[in-house]
Amino acid sequence: MNPIQHLLDTYPLIVLDGAMATELERKGCDLNDSLWSAKILMERPELIKQVHADYFAAGADCAITTSYQSTFEGFAARGLSEAEARRLIQMSVSIAAEARDEFWAQKENRLNRPKPIVAASVGPYGAYLADGSEYRGNYGISEDELAEFHRPRMKALIDAGADVLACETIPCLTEAKAIVRLLKEFPDTYAWFSFSAKDGLHISDGTPAADCASWLDQHSQAAAVGINCTPLQHISSLIAELKKNTSKPIIVYPNSGEQYDPDTKTWNGAACGEPYGQSARLWFENGAKLIGGCCRTKPEDIKEIAGWARTLKTT
Repeated sequence: MNPIQHLLDTYPLIVLDGAMATELERKGCDLNDSLWSAKILMERPELIKQVHADYFAAGADCAITTSYQSTFEGFAARGLSEAEARRLIQMSVSIAAEARDEFWAQKENRLNRPKPIVAASVGPYGAYLADGSEYRGNYGISEDELAEFHRPRMKALIDAGADVLACETIPCLTEAKAIVRLLKEFPDTYAWFSFSAKDGLHISDGTPAADCASWLDQHSQAAAVGINCTPLQHISSLIAELKKNTSKPIIVYPNSGEQYDPDTKTWNGAACGEPYGQSARLWFENGAKLIGGCCRTKPEDIKEIAGWARTLKTT
């Protein structure tokens, strides 16, 4: 069963969660590390569970796991064995599922909303490189090599029981093709594909977003297509490009409005001038069916979205 379509058959919008890293930093974590939030899986997993719980309480219908930068290669570089790496990768799913189940066990939390799902983050090859490549896509490796990189983590996440895979911040269509090819090895698994974008028409490596939507539209295991980790001002245009070229649900979860410099690993500029939930309402009206937040967004932003989403008529 396609878990995304299953929810959308009843609810007009799936509310995603927001940034994990920002919240972990607010709880005192130091993420200046090549493993980023995956480092906290090793050190303070209870804080990850608390962030998931905060987003469920804010109204999120989906938790994205802390496996974005959790890879066998990345953990091996820290001296962890393959078994230890697998345990941590799979822990990212179990932590999110435990937070969800504990939240859902309280009857007052079930009003006018679906039982939340767990989306296992499959970050791009560039996230493992930790050099900003997920905003360029110029990896210099083949589709076959990308498939070999993604296979073991995808299998670990699927075996851990994730409801869906979140293939996110993908900077090039070649990487999406590699992952779709792998999905055929797991015929009961669905994944969403969200690309990082450089402007209102193109993903990060310059490929038209329309071409990405058209290609993914042909593949049944692609449950949704969209954009994440991208400046707010490009989202409406990108939704229009995607909508013209796919019948699949459109997913968007951009950054807060600040600009990320991958070289210095710093954020500059100001956040969105209008309330985040107000921008999200426009994206919904433009055709997005799954909406949340990426870098620098917070539970308060997700609460704004859920505030109006719960007033929408269900089918």
